Amino acid sequence: MTMPLSVTRPEKSGSAKPGSAKPGGKPGSTGGGKPGPAAAGDAEMTMTLGVTRGGAKPGGKRPGGAAGAAGAAAAGGAASAAAGGAAAAAAGGMRAGKAGVTSGLAAAGATAGAAGAGGAAGAGAGGSAATAVVPAVAPADVPDVTPAAGGKGKKPKRPKRTGWRRLFPTWRMVLGSFLIVTMLIIGAFVLGYNLVHIPKPQELATKQSNVYLYADGTQIARDGEVNRENVPLSKVSKAAQHAVLAAEDRDFYSEPAIDPKAMIRAAWNTASGKGKQSGSTITQQYVKNYYLAQDQTVTRKVKEFFIAIKLDREVTKDEILEGYLNTSFFGRNAYGIQAAAQAYYGVDADELSPQQGAYLAALVNAPSMYDVVAHPENKAAAVARWNYVLDGMVKEGWLKQSERTGMKFDMPKQTTTSTAFSGQRGYLVEAIKSYLVEHKIIDEEALENGGGYRITTTIQPKMQDAFIKAVDDNLMDKLDKKNRKVDNYVRAGGVSIDPKTGKVIAMYGGIDYLKQYVNNATRRDYQVGSTFKPFVFTAAVENNSNNQSGQAITPNTIYDGASERPVVGWPGEQYAPENEDYVDYGNITVRQATDKSVNSVYAQMAVDVGPAKVEKTAIDLGIPKNTPDMNPYPSIALGTATASVLDMAEAYATLANHGRHGTYTMIERITKDGEEIKLPSTDPQQAVSRQAADTTTSVLRSVVQGGTATAAQASGHPAAGKTGTAEEDKAAWFAGYTPDLATVVSVMGQDPKTGVHKPLYGAMGLQRINGGGAPTEIWAQFTKTALKGKKVKDFDLELQEGADVVVVPPSTPPDEPGATGDEEDGGTTGGEETGGQTDGGTTGDPTDGGATTGGGDTTTTGGAETTGGGPTTGGGTADGGAATGGGGTADGGAATGGGTDGGGTADGGGGGADIGGGTTEGTFP
Repeated sequence: MTMPLSVTRPEKSGSAKPGSAKPGGKPGSTGGGKPGPAAAGDAEMTMTLGVTRGGAKPGGKRPGGAAGAAGAAAAGGAASAAAGGAAAAAAGGMRAGKAGVTSGLAAAGATAGAAGAGGAAGAGAGGSAATAVVPAVAPADVPDVTPAAGGKGKKPKRPKRTGWRRLFPTWRMVLGSFLIVTMLIIGAFVLGYNLVHIPKPQELATKQSNVYLYADGTQIARDGEVNRENVPLSKVSKAAQHAVLAAEDRDFYSEPAIDPKAMIRAAWNTASGKGKQSGSTITQQYVKNYYLAQDQTVTRKVKEFFIAIKLDREVTKDEILEGYLNTSFFGRNAYGIQAAAQAYYGVDADELSPQQGAYLAALVNAPSMYDVVAHPENKAAAVARWNYVLDGMVKEGWLKQSERTGMKFDMPKQTTTSTAFSGQRGYLVEAIKSYLVEHKIIDEEALENGGGYRITTTIQPKMQDAFIKAVDDNLMDKLDKKNRKVDNYVRAGGVSIDPKTGKVIAMYGGIDYLKQYVNNATRRDYQVGSTFKPFVFTAAVENNSNNQSGQAITPNTIYDGASERPVVGWPGEQYAPENEDYVDYGNITVRQATDKSVNSVYAQMAVDVGPAKVEKTAIDLGIPKNTPDMNPYPSIALGTATASVLDMAEAYATLANHGRHGTYTMIERITKDGEEIKLPSTDPQQAVSRQAADTTTSVLRSVVQGGTATAAQASGHPAAGKTGTAEEDKAAWFAGYTPDLATVVSVMGQDPKTGVHKPLYGAMGLQRINGGGAPTEIWAQFTKTALKGKKVKDFDLELQEGADVVVVPPSTPPDEPGATGDEEDGGTTGGEETGGQTDGGTTGDPTDGGATTGGGDTTTTGGAETTGGGPTTGGGTADGGAATGGGGTADGGAATGGGTDGGGTADGGGGGADIGGGTTEGTFP
């Protein structure tokens, strides 16, 4: 049953606003009368409950108390009803919750008042009076009432920290911070490990120098932007390995990639003023050297940290140590322990002693400061570090104390990096590079940019020194550059090859690579002159060529040696070369024309053979196909081609090797990072027939014995060769060989400022320099030194038929420029008989070793005894040979094993049979 609730406002206007209490009226009456005791108590109880359970809303209103008071008034003042109303009101407020406490208490109070039969009027009066009672209760007088059964108590608040305690975190804060930081560190580590990858090595760390070695393993030079030569760990002495470990990281093989304790210790020592120290392990240092830059940044250090951890999991400790030794800087522009071993001690890394290894290990810490040669004032500090390393080796058991005792500091050698390419070194290195690239052994980019090749050459240091001395003694020491301007133009080039192997054993490129950087041994810009003529004759024999009369070309073929005589049979423009000094030689054999280097004869022979065939033969012998100015014209015979000294040495070595050509080589062995590089085959192949090569050799022997190269006899060995002079005497040549050695020398003229080729007239104080002068003299001295102690060997030759006999031509020129004195299978050829018979005798001129008879059958074999004949009547001798008693021999030829009745030898010649070669030669003036 619902009862209406009415509230009577106080009579005084403005006495109170809803929800607030204002003094002026007395609770319990409508007109300000005094309330009864019960009513007042009820109001207070209700107020108390409202405050306790409902709490106060903003503005100071206490709705719970107001509702309770209204419910109590409605009971008509009865104490029991008021109490029940207050309890019900409080219970109702609890169920409604804090959010709706005001409305819940009011409703409950009204319901309880109706049940107590207080009446509607009393309820209204009570409610009105209750409203006014609220201000009468002071906050301090309201006790805290424990909630009814079923309620939950609120924990008392923790007292606030005051005073100095506020400056320190609580243990909860410390623990929480520690856990957070730990989680962040773990997260950062995981993130960093996954984000940082092992990068490609930095370019500088992979660059190495190329090392060039003589045949005996001693060093010629190094080249490249970075002086580094990587070597496997097995090529580093154990003493050097242990020395580095003792200096840098003694626990390397047992510790992880990073050492936190060492990092902390290094940071502390640095901060405390004990000196800047590195807390990095060898692994970390290797990562810095090989993968990262050297900048001191946090980013680099973080990357180094993670890369080191990853690297330690992926490669072995030995691999890391090897990489570290190959990338560390040791000063003197030496990167890696191999380069350092050479720079400081002139030995390879596998030869380092404990003392030497300890010094190099000390250098890693301070390369510049500890170089006792560059900074002698720091020797005490360097020695102290050296002792520290050795003592560490003893402590770790890597060095016996007995060995350590008494060890003395091994002073490093003086630095020589500034002269790495001086003298002949630069020429040799450039020639070797060209060889490697031209023969496609190593790509030029790999050679220049990558490096790391260890190249053992065929150059023998003793032979190299002998060549230098020969040039100095016979050329350079005779120059007077101050008083003779032309002497400033003089330069020389030379190459020597073992004909059996094709190996270049010596090369002279110039006075000094740092002064004349063009290699005179490999340049192709000077005419080879008459040194090309032997190739023409070789082509003639190889191709069984005939002269214009159809007779075979042999050493005894007779040509017209007149100067400026036009060649016959050439379809092109007329060509009439002049001889040296415009000398007319008249009738002359091929052998004589070779001795005297007669241009007109060889120009005609080139046409007889065919210029194209001559060119092909030269290429087969070893002259490069792309040689400048080597064209199939008659002039090819005069050496217009500009082959290099090296090219000519290769071709002459083929002649010395009986026509077998093996491409020359300057390389014995190449390795990179311990792996051997495959080299192309240089096995010789038969380029021309042995007969063609050996017959050419027999002709070239005459040049040395009585021609333009007699100075070559000073070598003390049987020799064959040819002199040559370039146009306007801008170069003079001698190309010659013994059975064991083929060597070519050229003296050239060039303005050192403009590079223009210059004539050599007046050089060395001589009217002119020709091939028989300084070039041949250099050749002779070098050959004598190079073959010193070796058994003198003669040539073993297989000659063209009839080439073993030397023929002297008639005194008058033949009718045509062909040969008229060739021998044909035992027949009579111009007065020479070989193994045949003449019926009735000969009327031609006598020849070397032969004899003429006045009648009867005669048989001669290269100067054999004549039988059944008598002295000649009216016979003559050629070239001034005197006839005694009506007969004789020409040009001083001597009959071997026989003679002529009443005859003698002209000019006192004493030529004899050549046992080694099977040729019979006279001596020519």
